[in-house]
Amino acid sequence: MFEPVLLRNMDVPDGHLLSSYEAGGGYQALAKALRQYTPDEIIDLVKQSNLRGRGGAGFPTGLKWSFVPKRADKPKYLCCNADEGEPGTFKDRIIMERDPHQLIEGMAISAYAIGADTAYLYIRGEYVLAIRRLEQAIGEAHAKGYLGKRILGSDFNFIMHIHCGAGAYICGEETAMLDSLEGKRAQPRLKPPFPAVAGLYASPTVINNVETLVCVPHIVARGPDWFRGIGPDKSPGPKLYCLSGQVRQPGLFELPMGISLRELVEDRAGGPPPGRRIKAVIPGGVSAPLIPERGLDVGMDFDSLAAAGSMLGSAGVIVIDDSTCMVKVATRIIEFFHHESCGKCTPCREGLNWVVKVLRRVEAGQGAPDDLEQLEALCKGIFGNTFCALGDGAAMGLRAALAHFEHEFVAHIEERRCSFH
Repeated sequence: MFEPVLLRNMDVPDGHLLSSYEAGGGYQALAKALRQYTPDEIIDLVKQSNLRGRGGAGFPTGLKWSFVPKRADKPKYLCCNADEGEPGTFKDRIIMERDPHQLIEGMAISAYAIGADTAYLYIRGEYVLAIRRLEQAIGEAHAKGYLGKRILGSDFNFIMHIHCGAGAYICGEETAMLDSLEGKRAQPRLKPPFPAVAGLYASPTVINNVETLVCVPHIVARGPDWFRGIGPDKSPGPKLYCLSGQVRQPGLFELPMGISLRELVEDRAGGPPPGRRIKAVIPGGVSAPLIPERGLDVGMDFDSLAAAGSMLGSAGVIVIDDSTCMVKVATRIIEFFHHESCGKCTPCREGLNWVVKVLRRVEAGQGAPDDLEQLEALCKGIFGNTFCALGDGAAMGLRAALAHFEHEFVAHIEERRCSFH
């Protein structure tokens, strides 16, 4: 029986308060890290755990930390990406609202490991309750000596700043987020140089998301072998899955990495509404290509989903039942990406503009016979030709919808109507 780790305090009364967090063993991992390990040893622990970033790309966290120069003539920074803008995703918000000290402890240990004494938590401005509770938690941690100067009697100094975003999806891209922190218009940067070498204010910077950082205290407290013992070898650890869409029991679930998508949707979330059948599932936020019902036995981990032609992404699982028009789904998703494109890259800016026009025409029953070929050509022109993954996500998602549900697009064009209305 799997016991929740990251969500263990979700139902604890006043779980957002320091007293409650300490009662459950909070900040003991930070004390252990400072008293028993050097920064390099913490990095080695995280490497041994094989923790992969939970923000979408799945890059090995310990390896990312090791890229930070040991000696630098500039300050080092830790940035927490809490700009949770991916549709279908809400896991980070729940952690920050209900267990903010878990995140603070994870950030403190991570900063100690990379040699940073300053961290920025970049959070969606819409997350009002999370912001308020984080501010309160940071104040409590300062007063108790978990933040500030000479933490727990050590030589480690660490302070945190909260920076509220203004709702732009592009700020979830790590280098665009850095531009926003610097007071600039948020646009993806050309890489290399990578942030670990030249990030915030051209200084070495590590960027991790909320879920990644809250795994760190548990690795320090319980050891890398414990972490690797959960889920598949190449993608181990506990994982947070956001279930939404046409499903009976939507919500946030913590389960081992690698659980099958079918078990997650049908057993944990209760399956589709009465009388309906699952048509497709988007497994990782709208950037992830959908998977038709016949493919739901795939494991929910980085490698299994990649082999199935999709990706884990943010693990924002959106369930679509057989009452839904896939042309409408594809159009709404592309409209989102078109609206949120920063406009820097011509293929994304102009390509998505044309994709939206063609899809709206098809959805309205005014499509032409060659529109599907045009959509494929536009996707080909966008994919792999942009600074960030926004355009790629849009193109991959549309291609998947066309591949698995082409007949619905054809019906819109030939019959001049939507059969679902």
